[in-house]
Amino acid sequence: MLSNSVDQSLDKVDFTPLYGQNVFIEEKYLECVDKPYIIGSIRHRVMKAGGNIAAAADGADVVMEIRSGGVGTDTSDSFVGIPEITLPGMLTLPEVRLTQRKSQFAYAKLGMVLYDAKTKEVLGDGGLSMAKSDDNNWYAFGVNVHQSGSLQKDVDTAARIPHGMRTNRLPTTVAFDAPAPKEPGAIRYASEAEEQKSEQ
Repeated sequence: MLSNSVDQSLDKVDFTPLYGQNVFIEEKYLECVDKPYIIGSIRHRVMKAGGNIAAAADGADVVMEIRSGGVGTDTSDSFVGIPEITLPGMLTLPEVRLTQRKSQFAYAKLGMVLYDAKTKEVLGDGGLSMAKSDDNNWYAFGVNVHQSGSLQKDVDTAARIPHGMRTNRLPTTVAFDAPAPKEPGAIRYASEAEEQKSEQ
């Protein structure tokens, strides 16, 4: 849920001005749950836009500061039926739920500002990007009869393989190749590796 709302929030950010720039991502102002995913997603989008990730501000052209206005979840539960009723004499009528709706919500509000690493001049207005992800389930007599929400739509989209696209599955066996010889044209025999082991 949270990662889905983070993705939707970052979808609203234009990273194309970072093309060809060395970008240092300042994360000290970002304190929230799922922080590694947020930082990793921003790094991915910067590189996809043609930017280079700088290890420190000294070696960067621009600095991107990230802050969190709130990243979290909420739930809602409602039903049509009869609540649990306690009668005199320690008798209790159990709860009966004819229909029920359970909803989960995730929110991500991320703030960003970009400035020149040398002059500290702010580049553009920056701003805040906010998004909500939801997952709704309807039940009738305890049976899930319907599911909806942005999360379900993304899951359905991800489950479909585009026409003509080949799937890249990992092999079910493990095999490795030896490193290439350091000298061009040199051939290393297995007996040489055994000799080196015996000398050690």
